[in-house]
Amino acid sequence: MKRRTSTHDTLVVRLAQMLVKLNQGEKLDPVSLAQEFGVNRRTIQRDLNERFTYLPLVKTNGKYHLDDNYLGKLNTKDIEKFATMAGIKGLFPNLSDQFLNDVFSANEKSSQSFIVKGHDYEDLAGKELLFKDLKLAIQNHQYLEVLYEKNHELTSYRLVLPYKLINHKGVWYLAAVEQEKMKTFSITKMRTVHLKQETFIPDKNRELELLQSDGIFFGSNQLKIMLKVEKNIATYFRRRKLLPNQQIEQELEDGSLIVSALSANEFHLLAIVRYWIPFVRILSPQSSIVKNQQILKGYLVE
Repeated sequence: MKRRTSTHDTLVVRLAQMLVKLNQGEKLDPVSLAQEFGVNRRTIQRDLNERFTYLPLVKTNGKYHLDDNYLGKLNTKDIEKFATMAGIKGLFPNLSDQFLNDVFSANEKSSQSFIVKGHDYEDLAGKELLFKDLKLAIQNHQYLEVLYEKNHELTSYRLVLPYKLINHKGVWYLAAVEQEKMKTFSITKMRTVHLKQETFIPDKNRELELLQSDGIFFGSNQLKIMLKVEKNIATYFRRRKLLPNQQIEQELEDGSLIVSALSANEFHLLAIVRYWIPFVRILSPQSSIVKNQQILKGYLVE
């Protein structure tokens, strides 16, 4: 594989080559890898211990290798997938959100624990055990008790039904049902997690909702807004989804777009729209137009 000059491309090449070596049964020595790729040992250890935390790696006498049950089962798409989970999806333009939901692992439950959305990487240093406990709870459909920091105060959630771990724009969340509602909990705000012995049967409709949504706000009361995007920024909306569940409804002759978005959180939707003012305008519903105007007027009042 040809080496590239940019930092990100070099990272892609390094991770892909390391995955190929693992897939072939090689035992990886961090010191040797550091010399091979021209980086320091700490960088390689971060690759193995953090970026590849999703892989079934075994460490023996200081060397890392893939669990024997997984040898030879990685293909090109799998390698791209794990590079994606390491936080560099944007460097693989051919990847699609649907591809990220493909089954990689021989353990089907394991692969179904994750949905990756976005292209950045959140450092979960210190949260590794908690992350693994959440993954285990999702696989076994175990109830959770969660101590969570909310508005600078600790809140205890005693009956949480975990569904998926979601990486959205670089931040890891647990999508779970609490008090009959689908909610998202930031992993870094979780203080303790206790796995209960009791189990639940996942709701297939909720699982489908998670797979189909590209945001982190869920609920039955989804708001759909229609927007006009001016031609001078239309390329950004064509290139990738900047709004939750964004759809391009129409491309106008002057190069502008009619775009729809769908979310259970209107405040979040309007905040994104305001970021693009004056090049994005709400067409409907009227209630969102009025609410956005009131917020903007509030900014102008001293």
